[in-house]
Amino acid sequence: MLESIKSTDTRTDPYKVYLQEDEIPTAFYNVRADMHTAHAPILHPGTLQPVELADLEPVFCTELAKQELNTTDRYIDIPGAVMDFYRMYRPSPLVRAYYLEKALDTPAKIYYKYEGGNTSGSHKLNSAIAQAYYAKQQGLAGITTETGAGQWGTALAMASVYFGLDLEVYMVKASYEQKPYRKTIMRTYGASITASPSDTTNVGRTMLAEYPDSLGSLGTAISEAVEVALASNGTKRYTLGSVLNQVLLHQSIIGLEAKAALEKLNVYPDIVIGCAGGGSNLGGLMSSYMEDRLAGRKAPYFIAVEPASCPSLTRGRFAYDFCDTGMVTPLAKMYTLGHAFMPSPSHAGGLRYHGMSPILSQLYHDGLLDEARSVEQTEVFEAAVQFARSEGTLPAPESAHAIHATIQEALKCRESGEEKVILFGLTGNGLLDLSAYEQYLTGTMSDTIPTDEDLARGFATIPSLPGIQ
Repeated sequence: MLESIKSTDTRTDPYKVYLQEDEIPTAFYNVRADMHTAHAPILHPGTLQPVELADLEPVFCTELAKQELNTTDRYIDIPGAVMDFYRMYRPSPLVRAYYLEKALDTPAKIYYKYEGGNTSGSHKLNSAIAQAYYAKQQGLAGITTETGAGQWGTALAMASVYFGLDLEVYMVKASYEQKPYRKTIMRTYGASITASPSDTTNVGRTMLAEYPDSLGSLGTAISEAVEVALASNGTKRYTLGSVLNQVLLHQSIIGLEAKAALEKLNVYPDIVIGCAGGGSNLGGLMSSYMEDRLAGRKAPYFIAVEPASCPSLTRGRFAYDFCDTGMVTPLAKMYTLGHAFMPSPSHAGGLRYHGMSPILSQLYHDGLLDEARSVEQTEVFEAAVQFARSEGTLPAPESAHAIHATIQEALKCRESGEEKVILFGLTGNGLLDLSAYEQYLTGTMSDTIPTDEDLARGFATIPSLPGIQ
């Protein structure tokens, strides 16, 4: 009897690798300091001149504004109070996907960095706690933000209550209606939540007047949150969960930890894959390996995966555009579908943004981010279910984009016989995305891909800036 229940596991490497607490990185890596191309500055929305610190300070905390403009410091120390909070949920595990490998019958070795083990359910907490810390240090009463799927709003709610800050969240209406329990968690942590577009701001009222049935977008929610911060008489600042240089800086801790964990196994990835909406997850995961490429060393092949419903990298234009729908934020040079583009209400709410991180956009434009793919959401959920049934973890819809590409690459290895090492980012869990899984499993999920005419309407809103490249 005892013989029958003995483990048949013959693995030589561990299923999970954890760093020790004293191995958590103590500094963020600033990839901009190593990038080869001259940085396209963000532009003031009124003057169209490169912004200076004083231009950003009414919107962002001063220290975050400095980080946004920093192109010279390769490493920036993580404050002690932020490190203290990190120790509550970091380091996050690096996991070998043995059972997915077996299900795919592939010789590829698949690893993923799992960021979903905290209450926010995602990697967003890495930047949220840093941004809340700087707001507290500046003596602010509160902060404002937007959220798509709700992961960023949840993370910032946790960070805000930790430092005693008020938080106002504008949640994209599509996700506000699809994900009610995200709202419950945010309210548990003391945040106030408004569906966007709303009638509480000028931007929201304008949007509702033109599109009364609008389900919103991240661009619109950003406009509303910025408007509220600017109207606070200096008592509040705006915070953003992706896209910005400062956010990718904070998320570099993902890649730094992943690289350190793989080095313990004497493993270096051939391929690094991440989902891409605004760019925070992929930018963070690939940061330490992009450092290798920029230094001329061996580096992986980098793949960005985005939803076909919002294909900024694969079908967008590399141009200066507003970061929000209401045109109150600075302009950034990025891959964009146009700031007025309204994506369909897909279940990957965290990826429904019209543009892409200026850092990732420049790297992609320069050929340093090797490939971008767009995937329809039914294919994404097919991959998510296969992963859940083999690895036991229910992935967030955003993360499942990376899983889809990982499975594709692993199957290529099965055909070629190559034992490539694949690293992908499992940005969060899908425990609050069950309505989406229900639609997929019952066959009621559909794919909505923008037509060329849809994209043309978005492109028409990209400003023409003669003399500015």
